Amino acid sequence: MILIRHGQSEFNAHHDSTGRDPGIHDPRLTALGRRQVAESAARLKDHAHPIRRVLASPYTRAIETAEIVARSLDVPIEIELSVHEHAYYQCDVGTPRSILAERWPALSFDHIDEVWWPNLDETREQLERRCRTFHRRAAALADWRHVAVVSHWGFILQLTGHSAVNAELVPFDPTRERRVLLEAR
Repeated sequence: MILIRHGQSEFNAHHDSTGRDPGIHDPRLTALGRRQVAESAARLKDHAHPIRRVLASPYTRAIETAEIVARSLDVPIEIELSVHEHAYYQCDVGTPRSILAERWPALSFDHIDEVWWPNLDETREQLERRCRTFHRRAAALADWRHVAVVSHWGFILQLTGHSAVNAELVPFDPTRERRVLLEAR
């Protein structure tokens, strides 16, 4: 399984230069973010285990990332709620399901609530529960070696212990035990 952190978002561009939350809800990718993802998608074409599907967080930046990857590899996208970001900043306020479904009519959002994102006070313990659930479900997938998962910095860090940069490809073996991180953000 390959975890992919979404490409640079409008939030990332502002936060990285100022250190402040710009207050952007569910930001889109920047032009740089799109280029980052295209480069990562090109590297996935030579992956030892060909990617056959992409699971994506329901945040706009993750769906846009998944679209670039899926188009490059000619594979389907599935929305996977459990891999969303650790809700902490304004960018972690999502877009209602009905609006996502209008924007991406080819994708199914029927399995998520209209307001699917948590409050911005999601605890580390709550994030860890989501990671444990995803880890168990991923280990049970017969095709896990052929799955790419578009997620976010906080989720990938909690799941793997690795602080991924934008559009980074992070190998993840869900059949192996993982170390639990519960330190403060």
